[in-house]
Amino acid sequence: MIRTARIAAACALALSASAALAGEDPASGEGKTVEANVIGLDGNSLGKVTLVQTPTGVLVSTDLKGLPEGEHGFHFHEKGVCDPAEGFKTSGGHFAAGAHEHGLMTMGGPHGGDMPNQYVGPDGVLKEQIFNTGVTLTPGPKSLLDADGSALVIHAGADDYTSQPAGAAGARIACAVISPGE
Repeated sequence: MIRTARIAAACALALSASAALAGEDPASGEGKTVEANVIGLDGNSLGKVTLVQTPTGVLVSTDLKGLPEGEHGFHFHEKGVCDPAEGFKTSGGHFAAGAHEHGLMTMGGPHGGDMPNQYVGPDGVLKEQIFNTGVTLTPGPKSLLDADGSALVIHAGADDYTSQPAGAAGARIACAVISPGE
């Protein structure tokens, strides 16, 4: 009986050590990483987005090619469904995480999924890092990884940071399903 308890304790210690070596704190979710494929309206891959849980938010890294030049609205949306045939409207509205209004420049805002516009140069590349304190990859009301997941959506135009409910950023031109299995 004592020997079994010692073996169980040794196994638990080994599992904790391997999680720490992998960079993830199992208690806080810190270091949890989710990668997702970003697709365009033609259904083809534009690259990937990587989300990493930090102690105070989620670091979003993009590695995308083939986007049109200009400023683009860049948001998390409430449903993990990216159907190009529907213009990615299947991803629902912005991920709000509470009763917040849309917009980085709005009293009562922003939505948890609101992030700054992203600029794509003439080469069509978007390789950036964005930090979002309004979302998490850990369980709770701000989690992007709820039962139906969420989506990262890139819009055709720039978000004006004030218009309700979504910033007048225009059509959705790229989308990535954010889910634990991605």
